[in-house]
Amino acid sequence: VQLQASGGGLAQAGGSLRLSCVVSETIIRVNAVGWYRQAPGKQRELVATITSGGSTNYADSVKVRFTVSRDNAKNTVYLQMENLKPEDTAVYYCNARDVEYRSGTYYYEQWGQGTQVTVSS
Repeated sequence: VQLQASGGGLAQAGGSLRLSCVVSETIIRVNAVGWYRQAPGKQRELVATITSGGSTNYADSVKVRFTVSRDNAKNTVYLQMENLKPEDTAVYYCNARDVEYRSGTYYYEQWGQGTQVTVSS
């Protein structure tokens, strides 16, 4: 698995969770890592992104409440989620754009497996 997402679980409304996306060490360059989510019966939507330069972008629905960050030493991108709401319930996926491997292989994008976040009211 080249992108390993974890950290999901059950939280109460108003609570917090932190998701992690570990990027494989075989990947030497990524232009941006994003978090997406998909709720039952809905399309997958962008939650937040962080570029290699550190620029961040958020969906309006999560601005102020969610923070995306990265730890280059750990090859990990985080999504800190605060003040969770029931409507945040979804499977969360991490996504990498412009992925270059140590072998020279290139992918426009790759997806990690999802992690379930459930927020109870």
